Amino acid sequence: MTARRRPITLLVAAGIVFLVLMGLGGWQVQRLAWKTDLIARVDARVAADPVPAPPPSDWAGLTAENAEYRRVIVGGEYRPDSDVLVQAVTERGAGFWVMTPLVTDEGWTVLVNRGFVAADRRDDRPLPQGPQSVTGLLRLTQPDGAFLRANDPQAGRWYSRDTRAIAASLDLPEVAPYFIDADRAGEGQPIGGLTVIAFRNHHLSYALTWFVMAGGLVVLTIYALRR
Repeated sequence: MTARRRPITLLVAAGIVFLVLMGLGGWQVQRLAWKTDLIARVDARVAADPVPAPPPSDWAGLTAENAEYRRVIVGGEYRPDSDVLVQAVTERGAGFWVMTPLVTDEGWTVLVNRGFVAADRRDDRPLPQGPQSVTGLLRLTQPDGAFLRANDPQAGRWYSRDTRAIAASLDLPEVAPYFIDADRAGEGQPIGGLTVIAFRNHHLSYALTWFVMAGGLVVLTIYALRR
């Protein structure tokens, strides 16, 4: 390669890398705007008055963007002797979420996370009798299990709140594709209202990193050309 062509090759290569770095930075800026909007929408849902839980006619249109953490209310009766315990780690330590089917007044069923019980108190989870009114946060199903730990319905080992799998194990008809994290009710067990709402939002730092790298590339390229 001749000495005359080397600066051109360097400029072309640096230009391509610069555009890639700027593109990555711009993408992170877009992700930042999306994440900020998502957090604002979720905060608004959590603080809003409860609305009726989505009936079967609305299930097909539910997404994380339009439904997750929506505050809902539903009436019905718990199905007796049908608790499913899903392993959990909370601010209160290790234990289980108590998932119980609620047969609604309209006839369809929704799984309710009645709350948390510690591992050594798993049998202390009295079931409310008669008509109930449950208020809480709508959560979409969590299929397939947890990281490296698949649900094992036959053995009764659950690591995620997979509504379809739980419904199949209990032979439940017409179960909602979401569950409800119930608010805390009283001082007894299970302990409700422990939903953790947190979103990682490092997109600004990622964007600045890509832009700084792009700026550094410009400086290095100018230095190389001057030499």
